[in-house]
Amino acid sequence: MIRHLVLFKLNEGVSRDEERVQAALRAFEALEGQIPELTSWEYGWNITDRPIAYDFAINSAVADTDALKRYIEHPAHQAAAALWREFATWVIADYEF
Repeated sequence: MIRHLVLFKLNEGVSRDEERVQAALRAFEALEGQIPELTSWEYGWNITDRPIAYDFAINSAVADTDALKRYIEHPAHQAAAALWREFATWVIADYEF
């Protein structure tokens, strides 16, 4: 199994309450039902205010590297990621477990 972690940092001046952020969140919420490769799908807003913390996280799992590639290339994932690109940056870690 592959764990796929993504941590998002909203750009300066961007609020999680903005409609564009909420639309991007809804796009990520919908991925679980659209992408069969996802065997686990969790996401949520950071609840602490530490300066080193990121704002939003996705914690997902897929069966193997081929499934990860299909997930990343899936049109629904690409569309959702494009929305986030407009107002956030992120880091990713993929590891076997």
